[in-house]
Amino acid sequence: MSFFAILFALLIEQARPLARSNPIHAGLRAWALSVSRNFDAGKPHHGWVAWSLAVLVPSLVTLAIHWLLLWGLGWPFAVLWSVAVLYVTLGFRQFSHHFTGIRDALEEGDEEAARQRLAHWQQVDVGALPRSEIVRHVIEYSVLAAHRHVFGVLAWFSVLAALGLGPTGAVLYRLAEFVSRYWHYKQRAGAQPASAALQRASAQAWTVIDWLPARLTALSFAVVGSFEEAIEGWRFHAQRFPNDNDGVILAATAGAINVRLGGEALKARSDLQAPQGLEIDADLGDSDSTPGREPEVGHLRSVVGLVWRSVVVWMLLLALLTLARLLG
Repeated sequence: MSFFAILFALLIEQARPLARSNPIHAGLRAWALSVSRNFDAGKPHHGWVAWSLAVLVPSLVTLAIHWLLLWGLGWPFAVLWSVAVLYVTLGFRQFSHHFTGIRDALEEGDEEAARQRLAHWQQVDVGALPRSEIVRHVIEYSVLAAHRHVFGVLAWFSVLAALGLGPTGAVLYRLAEFVSRYWHYKQRAGAQPASAALQRASAQAWTVIDWLPARLTALSFAVVGSFEEAIEGWRFHAQRFPNDNDGVILAATAGAINVRLGGEALKARSDLQAPQGLEIDADLGDSDSTPGREPEVGHLRSVVGLVWRSVVVWMLLLALLTLARLLG
């Protein structure tokens, strides 16, 4: 029933997106903060204990509820639970309004409004970023957001659901991404900073958890885009930076739609951080950029098409697997 759970969750999320300020996300922030306060003592093993409590405990609670519903009330209620969990963890509308606002501002020629929206979205100082760089960063942020909010969740949910673990994978993936970003942000903000050990543990765990989904997303973009160029960009980048999940996705994206991308996500991560997105730097050289055309506003529409075609491919694949299981 994974296909139907995902389909209904996506439809509901498109009709009534989860508000940015909602009690669920506020509760998760409070949970992550409470765990770091009480269990982050600065030692490496403390970091792993805190990460396990923050990520694995909610995942196991999700699994326990799934099994109780399945055994106590039947599979329809277990499917409804999966839909509810996916509604919270999966969806375009959690970030697409930022993308749409920036794209509309650029199409209207209002670059200052686009800069302000970009700065508000990623909480960075964009300065006097030129038009092509605005487009480039919007593409990079948007593709990575689509991966983390949609394709990565789909991958982990589908795999663990096939093993009878219900929506546990969706919670595991989103929480692993959230805590690595949240604890790093708290350190930069200076408010209840997380220790280096905790940040390192969360970043390492996120790299491992996101390894397979990142490559599945890259493969999806290659299939629905320019396949040879996407695979070539992926292969070339993987040789230079073998542990860089974000860079693999962006390299495949650049090849799939023939656009030049590059930035912090295409560099090796020596600090073991798992950032929210890319750091703005208009002075980056071409040595860390992919081949392709200079970013233009038209590429934003290409990105939208690339992402939606990839979603269709994922849903068709899940539908075929569901059909085969029902017939088998």
